This record gives sequence, C-alpha cells and structure tokens, in this order.
Amino acid sequence: MYSNKHIGKVAFPVFLSLFAQNIINITNTAFLGRVGEVELGASAIGGIFYLAVYMLGFGFSTGSQILIARRNGEKNYTEIGQIMLQGTAFLLSIAVLLFFLTHFLSGILLPLMVSSEAVFHASMEYLNYRVFGFFFAFINVMFRAFYVGITKTKVLTINAFFMMAVNVLFDYVLIFGRFGFPELGVAGAAIGSVAAEATSVIFFIIYTGKFINIRQYGFLKKFRLKISVIKRILNISVYTMIQSFVSISTWFLFFIAVEHLGEQALAVSNIIRSFYMFLFMPASALSLTANTLVSNSIGEGRTNEVLSLIKKIVRISFYLIVPFILIIFMFPRLLLSIYTDNMALIEASVSSLYVIAGSFLVCAAGNILFNSVSGTGNTRAALIIEVFALAFYSLFIFFIIHHLQMPLYICWTIELVYWGLILICCYFYLKNGSWKRKVI
Repeated sequence: MYSNKHIGKVAFPVFLSLFAQNIINITNTAFLGRVGEVELGASAIGGIFYLAVYMLGFGFSTGSQILIARRNGEKNYTEIGQIMLQGTAFLLSIAVLLFFLTHFLSGILLPLMVSSEAVFHASMEYLNYRVFGFFFAFINVMFRAFYVGITKTKVLTINAFFMMAVNVLFDYVLIFGRFGFPELGVAGAAIGSVAAEATSVIFFIIYTGKFINIRQYGFLKKFRLKISVIKRILNISVYTMIQSFVSISTWFLFFIAVEHLGEQALAVSNIIRSFYMFLFMPASALSLTANTLVSNSIGEGRTNEVLSLIKKIVRISFYLIVPFILIIFMFPRLLLSIYTDNMALIEASVSSLYVIAGSFLVCAAGNILFNSVSGTGNTRAALIIEVFALAFYSLFIFFIIHHLQMPLYICWTIELVYWGLILICCYFYLKNGSWKRKVI
C-alpha cells in the first residue's frame, strides 16, 4: 500500500504544476478585472472555448499517462518513451488541425451564442492569439503524462515556477502597457498565456535531456511513426478525449447561458470560475495521483489494495481543502478584492462564492473517484458515467438558467448536482469490482 508520504511526493509537484496552469487563469482574471466587465467576461467565453478544444489533447494525454503508469508498474521501461514520442507526434498533427478549425469555427459559432456585441469582439480578440497555444500546450500535457506516469514529478514543481513568472510578467506589461509595451488589454492576456506555455516546453526539453536516462526509456530508438502504438493509446484515450471535450463544452454552454443574464453576471461567473479552479487544484492533483497510482498498483498485481488507496486519497483531499473553505466563508470580500476593485461586482459575487465553497467536498471526492475509474483502464465506463451526469447538467442549464432565469448563486449549484452524480456512479462501479478483469 502506498503511504501518505508517497502519495504526497507524487501529488505535491502535480499540484504546483496545476497551480502554474491556473495562475494563467487567475492572473488573467485579476488583471482584466481592473480593465472592465466586458474584458473580464470575454476572457471567460474565449478562455473556455479554447479550453474545450484543448481538453481533446489533455484527454489523449490522460490515456497516455494510464499506459505509461501501467508499463512503469510492469517495469517495461523501454516502451514508455515510444508512448511519449508517438503520442506527441500525434497531438502535434491534431494541434495543426484544431488551430485552423478554431480560427474558422469561433467566428461562426460565437455570434450565434453571445448576445453582447462588445463581449463577442473582445472574445475573438482573445482567441485570435490564444489558439497559438495549442502547439505548446499539447507538448506540455505529454511531458506531464510522462513524469506523472513514472512518478517522478519533482520536475513539475520547477516548471510551475517558470510558467508563473513568465505569465505574470507578460500579463502585466501587455495588458496594461508597461515599460514601453503597447496596452493590449484582453489580447495581452492571451499572448501572456501562450508565452508561459512556450517557456514550459523549452524547460521540459532541456530538463529531460539533462536529467532523465533517455536510453532506459527508449527515447534513443530511431523514430518512425507507428500507427500500432497510437492505436493502443487511442484505445484507452479516445474515451477520455471525448469525455474531457464534452465536459468542458457543457461548461462553455453554462457560461453562454449566464451571458444572457447580463455582462455583470458573466463577469461575476468568471471570478467564481477562477475561485473554483483554485479550490480544485488540490483535488485535481490528488485525482491525477490516484489515476497513476491505481494504474501502477494494478500493473504490480496489487488490485486488492486499490479501494483502500482511493479512500486514503479522498481523506487527504478533505484535510487539504477544508481550511480553504473556512477561509472563504470568513473573508469572502477580501478574497474577491484580489480579482476586482469594483465593489458592486464584489457584492454580486459573494453568494455564488458561498455556494461553490459549500459544495466543494462533494466535488473533490467525485473527481478523485472519477479519475480512479479511468486509472483502472476502463475509460469507456468513465465516459458513460460522464455522459449520464452531463445529461442532467444540460437539463439543469435549460430549466434553471434559460427557462426560470434563477439568481446566479442558484445557477452555480449545478456543480454540486454534477459531481454528486459522478460520485455516486463511480462509487458503485468501483465497489462492483468488474474493473479487476480489465487488461490494457
């Protein structure tokens, strides 16, 4: 059984890596909150549109991570490098396709969905630069899959600090036009995000060449595209790709629905989303840790320890998250002032912030169990559970936001409904035990 210390050694660097990724969102939101409600709302629409497409690559890397972790547990190290290289080549080809599709589709779809002309134009301004990030982000997710899969995650800590530093610097000088740079506003936020992702790729390449035994992991084998390897990855990852894309796409629909409640409601939701993502980081780090340790445990033949491992990780997540929740309930306005100095916006955000904080233990547990299901290798079951929960999610959006036009804080209870369903379904799947017979 993995000890708390071992779980922490894997999870903490992953947490810092996710923190760096979310600093991009937090910094964008905090800076744009001082530019205007339109810019703040546009970064939410443009950012989630980008994120929905990006999640295709992230879903593929999750499948790759499961395979890498399984081969690591089996001590079949030479195959790990091939999974990494073949997966990266595949994702770069996908990045080219998605780059042009996003450029084309965003100009067609967003006008049909967004009611505010100002928000639409600002969203397009953001996306026109942000889509360049696909090329760097897709390489990054494969490096993260490699290091999490082999449980050598310390590198993610160093990489996180590089990303944070670059993003904050570029955001500050480009959004506000400091040090002689042009004042680009929402476009500056997009450029800063891309610069941070590019820096991350450069760092990973240098670090891997210097500190990893690339011969042991099969990186020095002559490279040629192997469809058989890509097919093997896709057999696992196709379901996580669809699941990840559909999940964020539905969240995009939530923000589109909120946009029809007004520019302030959209601006408030972007602030709440930023808090939500911040709270989600410990749970996400532990979820990825659960994914890889579950897969490693099965690869080592220790399937009888999997359920106890998952319980331990859920318990650790509660210990980490409860203090954050208490701080939010005690100092909501102080925390909201990080994102904006607009007192009307702060007051409008408090109720929704309470809802998110109050529901987060369910969200955290649901996310860990969901990633544990994927870690068993049965990503098809994970997709079925996701689609079931998202069906309720979509109905909730229609009735609560579109039909009834309830207050914004009621709209945000959707996350509790969604993760509650995920938690229940995953619990019964894992207790059933049929996953023990899955071979990948």
